[in-house]
Amino acid sequence: MNATDLETDYALNPADLAHFEQHGFVKLKNVLSPETIAAYAPEITGKVIELNTQAVPLAERDTYGKAFLQVTNLWQHSAKVLEFVSSPRLARIAAELLGVQSVRLYHDQALYKESGGGVTPWHADQYYWPFATDRCVTVWVPLQETPMEMGPLSFAAGSHVFEHGRDLPISDESERVLQKSLAEQEFAEFSEPYELGEVSYHLGWTFHHAPANTSDVPRRVMTVIYVDTAMVIAEPVNDAQRNDLSWIPGGKPGQLISSPLNPVLY
Repeated sequence: MNATDLETDYALNPADLAHFEQHGFVKLKNVLSPETIAAYAPEITGKVIELNTQAVPLAERDTYGKAFLQVTNLWQHSAKVLEFVSSPRLARIAAELLGVQSVRLYHDQALYKESGGGVTPWHADQYYWPFATDRCVTVWVPLQETPMEMGPLSFAAGSHVFEHGRDLPISDESERVLQKSLAEQEFAEFSEPYELGEVSYHLGWTFHHAPANTSDVPRRVMTVIYVDTAMVIAEPVNDAQRNDLSWIPGGKPGQLISSPLNPVLY
């Protein structure tokens, strides 16, 4: 196992930083070695199978349910997943992209799109998060090579500055409304396969979606959400944000995020 992948620095170049600032996302090659992914993927997948609560057959689910199996805070259930989620390399990249001194964990999330799984509708993650600023970022780590037919993440480049549609949860409506409005505003859609070891980072307000998985294997992805250590909890503006306060136990609007579930990672 090449643990140094998770622990050592990854050199971001000025073009990476500029791309992230301009477009609200960046894809980075060779962040993790195939050996490191192979060392952690079976444990992550095992925990997804163990902890997943989705019992409804794929064909009978709503659009959100068809998009992916979603399991949060796997790190609480596995020391090995904790090693992965705590990666100084992944966290330092997040801090450098955000332009902040230090980042905390908000939570992790496995997003497994089953074979035959549907589209992930257009949305912005920060609809769900009770944060006072935009200094939050998700790393999206595919645990296999991800060709287009598996449904890799696609971004509307520059859409992190677009405020229309921020009040929409993942739904058929968000797909319809945002598909139209993002096209009208001429935000170019960036949609490419991921090589093994390639990851992406996107801001909380960057609009993104993913195609269906038409392959015969699951699209296995692990994500980690990082927040600026100076992040203040905002007054929730919807039920989703009220529910998400559970990832910040004891935290109240106006306070810094600092619960035991939100350790400093870099």
